[in-house]
Amino acid sequence: MREFPPNRPGEILLAEGRLETGWWGKGPEAAPTVVLLHEGLGSLGLWRDFPARLAAATGWGVLAYSRFGYGGSDPVALPRPLDYLRREATAVLPRVLDAAGLRRGILFGHSDGASIAAIHAGACPDPRLQGLVLVAPHVFTEPMGLAGVAATRDRYAAGDLRARLARHHRDVDVAFHGWAGAWLDPRFPAAFDLLPEVRRIRLPVLAIQGEADEYGTPEQLHAIARETAGPVERLLLPGIGHAPQAEAPEAVLAALRTFLARLGAGGSDAAADPV
Repeated sequence: MREFPPNRPGEILLAEGRLETGWWGKGPEAAPTVVLLHEGLGSLGLWRDFPARLAAATGWGVLAYSRFGYGGSDPVALPRPLDYLRREATAVLPRVLDAAGLRRGILFGHSDGASIAAIHAGACPDPRLQGLVLVAPHVFTEPMGLAGVAATRDRYAAGDLRARLARHHRDVDVAFHGWAGAWLDPRFPAAFDLLPEVRRIRLPVLAIQGEADEYGTPEQLHAIARETAGPVERLLLPGIGHAPQAEAPEAVLAALRTFLARLGAGGSDAAADPV
């Protein structure tokens, strides 16, 4: 049976409070780092076994953390400001990278996390970063995506989704309503246009989306490819929904390994066989 690197739980303390963290594989002194940025309802724990598989497949270290208001990290006040993703990308993420001791690596963002990664790369150029992986990214709102958020809100009110998410969040209502309340605010579409930041991205980008994503169309990938100043590789996965790293991990890991090879950004030792 394949063995994967164990999670080394930890924490990062910022002025706002405590963030829970996990680290898999080598530390930043020994190998580059993949920094995982979770989705709008995600957390450290909801990455499940993907960080361990990622570390095994690449030979890189992997850092994941729960943002404020998610998982076991300290809560936030509601309602979230409509520019909460920009604040996360420009005011919080740089300090997380510093506190983690990042030397070189990439950002791997899923959904809201992909938006944060794109904003950060466009607004806060960091010479330690070699590339971006944007999974199910959002750089502007779409009617079908907002309808998907509204449908998820209805599922949460019915109770089944709330009960499942409550296992992964210290305050599940803060986590959920912070996300849904912002996205469903009628002022959000105007506040959320990320194309100005996308146009300033100079890093190589790997953009991945499922064709059956209920929150976004392939136009998200096409807009990134059109607008980004750096090179962009696109991977559209047939039959896959909003979480390609969970639904098609082998395809995502294979694309990532190829992307890293093109960057010339291998780990300190030869990576393990593809997972």
